[in-house]
Amino acid sequence: MTFPRYGSYKHSGVEWLGEVPQHWTVITLKHIVSNPITDGPHETPTFLEDGVPFVSAEAVATGVIDFSKIRAFISEEDHLRFSQKYRPQRGDIYMVKSGATTGVTAIVDTDVEFNIWSPLAAIRCRAQAMPRFVLNFMRSKNFQNAVTLNWSFGTQQNIGMGVIENLAVALPTTAEQSKIVTFLDHETAKVAALIAEQQRLIGLLKEKRQSVVTRVVTKGLNPSVPMKESGIEWFGDVPQHWSIKRLGSVSDVIQTGPFGSQLHSEDYVEDGTPVINPSNIQDGRIIPNWSCTVGHDVVERLSQHKLEVGDIVFARRGEMGRCAKVSGKEAGWLCGTGSLNVRLNRSMVVEFVSTYLGTLYVCDLLKLESVGSTMDNLNTTILSRVPVPVPPLGEQSMIAAFLDRETAKLDALTAEAQSAIALLQERCTALISAAVTGKIDVRGLTGVHTEEEAAE
Repeated sequence: MTFPRYGSYKHSGVEWLGEVPQHWTVITLKHIVSNPITDGPHETPTFLEDGVPFVSAEAVATGVIDFSKIRAFISEEDHLRFSQKYRPQRGDIYMVKSGATTGVTAIVDTDVEFNIWSPLAAIRCRAQAMPRFVLNFMRSKNFQNAVTLNWSFGTQQNIGMGVIENLAVALPTTAEQSKIVTFLDHETAKVAALIAEQQRLIGLLKEKRQSVVTRVVTKGLNPSVPMKESGIEWFGDVPQHWSIKRLGSVSDVIQTGPFGSQLHSEDYVEDGTPVINPSNIQDGRIIPNWSCTVGHDVVERLSQHKLEVGDIVFARRGEMGRCAKVSGKEAGWLCGTGSLNVRLNRSMVVEFVSTYLGTLYVCDLLKLESVGSTMDNLNTTILSRVPVPVPPLGEQSMIAAFLDRETAKLDALTAEAQSAIALLQERCTALISAAVTGKIDVRGLTGVHTEEEAAE
């Protein structure tokens, strides 16, 4: 859709903002707020099982307060004490000012009592600036680029409130702000619906993939083959000519990575040999962190933890069931402290076993078996006990090849849906940026009516 432009423009005087409509005002954030920009307490309160919700960066990622992702609860006493500095109210805007999500924004759309932590900067607008217009402006590419340009780095990226308050905002009249907000609400809702469709498709593809994999690795490729009881309730029947063994009995090695005393923070260097920890195991692949590597001397000292082609590396902390097969590219890298290494014997095809170990059956079993009060934690004993179906070697290879083909088709469809989502998000951001910086004029568009105009 082609949108009209304003009749005349002027330079904003701000490099990252460029030209704005002639009648718009360019002003810094500190001049449109009713209270100085502030943040939550710079202390860690006592966290409780119940009480006043305590909100930090992870709870504002969707643009509103997600109370299912709050940090914890705090006491009413702490809430009242923290509220002397800042007390949330409807219409306040939050911007994450430190950490990996620096620049992410959200608006308070609830009257529920809660409080915030220090990673959030709180912005409360004066009457001249509609909160939802300012929120959209802060989501624009222009503003986000300005945030990135003004990052500072310590242990993580961050931006100070003194910097935030001096970032520019382009403001039309409040009536025009209302028009722009209404237009963006309408357009972004359409985009959100399209994204939701793609997300549903991804969910269905994921279910289909899991169903195909689970059926084939537990039932085989021939639906007419005679079956027998597996002896394991959740497993059901298996082909009569298969056996069921424990992972420990079909493995030559099941080993935990080096203990903390064997590998210290000072051992890490950049661009050395990668150390594979749970964060490096993603969607069945090994993704190295090249800033978390070790030198040749450490590799040789910990040579018993070197990975070989065909090994299966397991995350032993956090999300259970995460594992990845080691290819020639990763051979010689180190199994990290947070991982377990499984090296199968010659009775098993690694592609068959690694696929099986990623099924929901195994993930659920490991969740039940894992130890740890605050975080699930695997050990070699638990992993050794995992039941594994054992078809003949040739049949394992046939199953692995079949699943490789079938999952590749489903993965390609998933990738298409993910690309569609990325494109929709990119177009949505571009539309927001164009509207709130005056690159397009939405005032006269048919169907764009503010709540007040609709009421008339």
